[in-house]
Amino acid sequence: MKKNLSAETLCVQGGWSPKKGEPRVLPIFQSTTFKYDTSEQMAQLFDLEAEGYFYTRLQNPTNDAVAAKIAASEGGVAAMLTSSGQAANFYAIFNICQTGDHFISTSSIYGGTYNLFAVTMKKLGIEVTFIDQDADDDTILAAFRPNTKLLFGETIANPGCSVLDIERMARIAHSKGVPLIVDNTFATPINCRPFEWGCDIVTHSTTKYMDGHATAVGGVIVDSGNFDWEAQHDKFTCLTEPDESYHGLVYTERFGKGAYITKATSQVMRDLGSIQSPQNAFLLNIGLETLHLRMQRHCENAQKVAEFLQNDERVAWVHYCGLPGDKYYELGQKYLPNGSCGVISFGLKGGRDVSIRFMDNLKLAAIVTHVADARTCVLHPASHTHRQLSDEQLREAGVEPDLIRLSVGIENVEDIIADLQQALDA
Repeated sequence: MKKNLSAETLCVQGGWSPKKGEPRVLPIFQSTTFKYDTSEQMAQLFDLEAEGYFYTRLQNPTNDAVAAKIAASEGGVAAMLTSSGQAANFYAIFNICQTGDHFISTSSIYGGTYNLFAVTMKKLGIEVTFIDQDADDDTILAAFRPNTKLLFGETIANPGCSVLDIERMARIAHSKGVPLIVDNTFATPINCRPFEWGCDIVTHSTTKYMDGHATAVGGVIVDSGNFDWEAQHDKFTCLTEPDESYHGLVYTERFGKGAYITKATSQVMRDLGSIQSPQNAFLLNIGLETLHLRMQRHCENAQKVAEFLQNDERVAWVHYCGLPGDKYYELGQKYLPNGSCGVISFGLKGGRDVSIRFMDNLKLAAIVTHVADARTCVLHPASHTHRQLSDEQLREAGVEPDLIRLSVGIENVEDIIADLQQALDA
């Protein structure tokens, strides 16, 4: 058998390898606790001196199998499931940041993430600087400070659909001795594996394409194992110096390439507790088994829909990196040669009010606070997900007030186009 299985095969077979007589399908370990024979056995688990399960808030066999599948699909060394994509992004940063620290993020990110960074994390004493991901190197480098701990971006921005130049961002981050964290939700490891371009840590809202059916909210953090925390010893003392809550354990010394995820699990998840339920992990695993098939159909459909919209005179503009002439077409060809995702952003002539009336006339596509599942759905970010932002903040985040976010599903594409056509006519 091949030593390095493809992401497609790992989606189906990764994470769970049953032994003789064990279930072929990953079971749900629906238990909060796990039994041991002696007090010493339990004590070793609490001191991180032995591997095993003792409380589902920290680890659960169902969750770990799914996390291992995602880690393998991304080409990482370890992963941790969280209760949502928001929790994943928060934990990924909070794992290496504390009060008085600073980080940098691209501005064209999901509105919920923008608010998390700009408002909630600021209350914790962690400051963010937002940058234009298309700015030149010198402009981005000027945003770094002595207390900057990381650079963050999205492979494909939600909802603006811009494409991140991962290789360039990794080079900039590494020149300043910090990791690059990339939210890879829209691309998934089927269409882009950021670790291959120098990214250090990947996050996902597994609620989206990975689950694929709008059944289970969840998130995941994946570590490449490539960032050398010890080389930046004084900057990342949370990993390189003793943790007094574990009797002076040093994560980089004890766990090597697994230091980052071990700390995230044993310290951040231990204390904040946003664990994904085993039931949701089970549903996520079922979604992952068809991820490679669904992403191909999403991309095929979205390409045809984007071309239809581009050719309709009532449409003012379309952002989809699969369209030749799109601002991000070249980056799309570099990082997403097999297709990007099913999400398209566009605006109609006549502005915001016309966009809203168009959405209200759709029949097949549903207006929902969701994106990236099997069903075609639509959203007006300025009225919904980004409602808390001013028009100035909207534009800074790459969201025009008239922007419509269309998530193209896996239905028959002619039916999708017909629905768009009748809504435009109406």
